[in-house]
Amino acid sequence: MKLFGIVGWKNTGKTGLVERLVREISERGFSVSTLKHAHHSFDVDQPGRDSHRHRVAGAQEVLLASGKRWALMHELREDREPGMRELLARLSPVDLVLVEGYKREAHAKIETHRAEVGQALIAPDDPTVRAVASDTAITLDRPVFDLDDTTGIADFILAEVGL
Repeated sequence: MKLFGIVGWKNTGKTGLVERLVREISERGFSVSTLKHAHHSFDVDQPGRDSHRHRVAGAQEVLLASGKRWALMHELREDREPGMRELLARLSPVDLVLVEGYKREAHAKIETHRAEVGQALIAPDDPTVRAVASDTAITLDRPVFDLDDTTGIADFILAEVGL
């Protein structure tokens, strides 16, 4: 599986870009999966649902399945958070995995940037950031795309990973 990351500070457009890239690259005939890192506690389940009740009761894993999809929820309890590579190994094979977050990992990535957020760019100090997608003009030693140029960014990523 090929891997490419989308990183950036909070509210810089990472999730919107990933969503558009998944659609664009999938429409080109490639299979795509995503891995998103969350820095906060999250729950994909809802209190009162059977699967939630199973987890609260102490189940280590709950596999929820229907005719449309299945989801495996694994409770870490006191265990350490698995690393990005461990999580990637759990995915079914696809042409490309887009990783949102994990900005300190060594994989190639594109940085999202919005001037109004006021954060400094990650790219100048990180050679794994191969390009920047920004809502403002930036002069940099690597490609800079308009944040809304989904086609151009998809072309760049596919070329970078050899697809």
